[in-house]
Amino acid sequence: MRNLIYLSFLLSFLLQGCWPSSVSFSDTGGQNPCLKLFYMSVLENNAPNAPNAYSNELTEAIKTGVQNNTRLLLTTEENNPQVIIEGTITNYLISPVALQEGDNAAKNRLTISVQFKIFQVCKAEGTGPDLDEEMTLVSTRFIDYNSEEDISSIQNTLLSDINTQIVQDVINKLLSNW
Repeated sequence: MRNLIYLSFLLSFLLQGCWPSSVSFSDTGGQNPCLKLFYMSVLENNAPNAPNAYSNELTEAIKTGVQNNTRLLLTTEENNPQVIIEGTITNYLISPVALQEGDNAAKNRLTISVQFKIFQVCKAEGTGPDLDEEMTLVSTRFIDYNSEEDISSIQNTLLSDINTQIVQDVINKLLSNW
């Protein structure tokens, strides 16, 4: 019985160090609290093979992704956002990746590269440190598909998958600053 008392005392002492000092339901994520609004211009398309509407599609995907996965709100005004995202589609390439006998490709790879500049500017008013920085991000993503498939029939699905990956790269850059 005496050992049980000592064991319970020791166990409660050890567990006290693991108990949280405070519990809160407010979001205290990695995003600087003075960052509230973002503006994104339509991506410039410098990739000669990219579909004409691709820059608009990727721009809208990034806007939606940032709004849904961060605390940033989209603004249409260029003069007051704390985050400005600009970018250029630099590469849109389809190349063979799995050559078979007779130099025929079993698979093709669609590769897309986008170069981003992200400006963050905010003057903290007791909500965190001042912030004034420019970040760059180059996101290169690819997806493989069977060479027997017609690219025009599967292109929307492939682009959607790649867009999801590029959007995640932008969000990671905004939240983690690496």
